[in-house]
Amino acid sequence: MAHGLQATVVHLTEEQPLAMRLLPSLRFCLRPRASAFRAGVGAAWLLALSLSINAHATTPQPHGEIRAAAIAAIGAAGADAEAVIDPALRLAQCGQPLQAIASGPRTAQVRCDDTPGWRLYVPVRVRREADVVVLTAPAPAGVAITAAQLSIQRRDISAASGATFTDPAALVGRIPNRPLATGRVPTESDLSSGTPLRRGDPVVLVSRTGGVEVRMQGRALGPDRAGGLVSVENLSSHRVLRGRVTAPGVVEVMP
Repeated sequence: MAHGLQATVVHLTEEQPLAMRLLPSLRFCLRPRASAFRAGVGAAWLLALSLSINAHATTPQPHGEIRAAAIAAIGAAGADAEAVIDPALRLAQCGQPLQAIASGPRTAQVRCDDTPGWRLYVPVRVRREADVVVLTAPAPAGVAITAAQLSIQRRDISAASGATFTDPAALVGRIPNRPLATGRVPTESDLSSGTPLRRGDPVVLVSRTGGVEVRMQGRALGPDRAGGLVSVENLSSHRVLRGRVTAPGVVEVMP
């Protein structure tokens, strides 16, 4: 076929000199076919390799493994715990064991140390049940709690803001620093350390700085609030300060 085409081209050259202008285009159309084929095969191979690499890189890390690492990091393995992860989240599968540390009471940092790797903060909901003291009647602020207001019930205490009680006797006579509703699980932060302060009550002010403790006389400017916080006046300097009741008649001044 090439010989016939060559003859035809020579014939055109002898008979019609203008046809010589077509020769470069004819050569271009015929000769690159083999190289174009080889280029196509090479491109297809590179595409297949790229797809294979991308498929491996986008293999998602199983969410179950991330959850397990987060729960173990906050010490809740074996407890009724749930690590919360967005179902739509896709992270590349790690080529080595996941690393996790607690970054808060209810949060864990889970990371993959691959290069490149990733890092994820995972909130963990932990349900901790215990037999604790519960109020069976309202407890007004400033009024001592009685045994008739208390019972022991099984409750989830994972969201409790302070230490709870397991013995009703430990609560009898304690004074709420704010009204407590029926069904509430009282915590130490709900209670005054002793008889609630009233405006004008004498108190001992305690200030601690750099390991040095200084005591001075003061007076309460009002009743102690949630957590035993109270405004007081230093009788020597007449400065108004804020402090926390740490014992009956004793207020530790806040810096």
